[in-house]
Amino acid sequence: MDSPAAPTAATTSSSSDVLLGKYRLGRLLGRGSFAKVYYARSLADGSDLAVKVIDKTKIINTTMEPRVINEVSVMRRLRHPNIIRIHEVMATKSKMYLILEYARGGELLSKISRRQRFTDPIARRYFQQLVLALEFCHRNGVTHRDLKPQNLLLDDQGNLKVSDFGLSALPEQLKDGLLHTACGTPAYTAPEVVGRKGYDGGKADAWSCGVILFVFLAGFLPFDDSNLAVMYQKIRRRDFQFPSWFSKSARWVIARLLDPNPETRLSIEALMEVGWFKKSLQSKDQNQNHQIQTMFDLQLTMSPDKGSMSAFDIISMSSGLDLSGLFEGRGKWAKRFTSMMESAERIAERVTEVGKKLGYTVERRKKSVIGLGKGRMGLLIEVLEVVPSLFMVQVRVGNGEVGVDLVELQWGELKVELEDMVFAWHNDAV
Repeated sequence: MDSPAAPTAATTSSSSDVLLGKYRLGRLLGRGSFAKVYYARSLADGSDLAVKVIDKTKIINTTMEPRVINEVSVMRRLRHPNIIRIHEVMATKSKMYLILEYARGGELLSKISRRQRFTDPIARRYFQQLVLALEFCHRNGVTHRDLKPQNLLLDDQGNLKVSDFGLSALPEQLKDGLLHTACGTPAYTAPEVVGRKGYDGGKADAWSCGVILFVFLAGFLPFDDSNLAVMYQKIRRRDFQFPSWFSKSARWVIARLLDPNPETRLSIEALMEVGWFKKSLQSKDQNQNHQIQTMFDLQLTMSPDKGSMSAFDIISMSSGLDLSGLFEGRGKWAKRFTSMMESAERIAERVTEVGKKLGYTVERRKKSVIGLGKGRMGLLIEVLEVVPSLFMVQVRVGNGEVGVDLVELQWGELKVELEDMVFAWHNDAV
């Protein structure tokens, strides 16, 4: 999906091909069940890009929704020459657009297929770039968990780029210092990951590296069987054979990485000290790996400057981040949602219509605040424009003496009527 091939035809100059006034879309590069990837060109500087267009209606409330959120969150936080860069995320009511670095060389797997296998020096060069990227990820608390040649891309200079962080894990996902979600591609997944016990994500990535290095040098998988149960048995027993052309040093590295016991398995950090790995390693690569500054922003700082937050900063908050910092004077009870209606005034008009329909007394207190009154209960609805065409709406109690049970009862019917203007609900708990 993220492996673009070079465009073969000129793109049309039709305005319909221009995405939100910033990128001109070209040929389709790939498609999946919920997304399409296009070649694109920046109207600002003419640079080549790839745009992943995600149909939100196909991922909402599915297992793909958290994967997309996770992928973007991780890719925005990490900047490394061997990791596909995400430049920008934009959204409309029905679509999300991921503006990505354009990997002109496509999937590394295609190159393996053409050559059948790599020589030791070529395999080592790609492997070095993979390991440098992973060491950087691990140093910053990220484990990939779905490493395979299909997720390794090449730029126009032939440099490796790691992609697809949809199954990656962040530090906050650890429980007792371990990960517990079984995921990945079976042929590349460490044996402890498919068990029911916790596992070290870094050691699991190291196992995948061992499989990948074997594929680089052999052109086929060390563990492969159409029957998954049989394949898992082979993996647990480390039942594979080295081809005759493998060097002694490469065999040692692979054997240490494909150790079923994660306690004794070679780690990524230890691998980087092995002689075979360091051979011909350009010193600037290793030095650069330690000098790169991470872009982690684990604590999102809310700023009154609406231009300081992208649309996806708000969209991603639906997965659990607290938006309360966007509002002042908030009470204990509050509900929040984002809306992508055309204007704050239109949102206020819609709230007014809903309020009157449900029998509330409606009062426009100021441009961005609407008061709804019914009996002893009063609600204040405040509209805040976060970025152009993206608004945050907060509903809070205006009368603090009203019990929560009554508020929740009234909120239930109000929420149903507001649904058509909601982009995403946030912090929907008392």
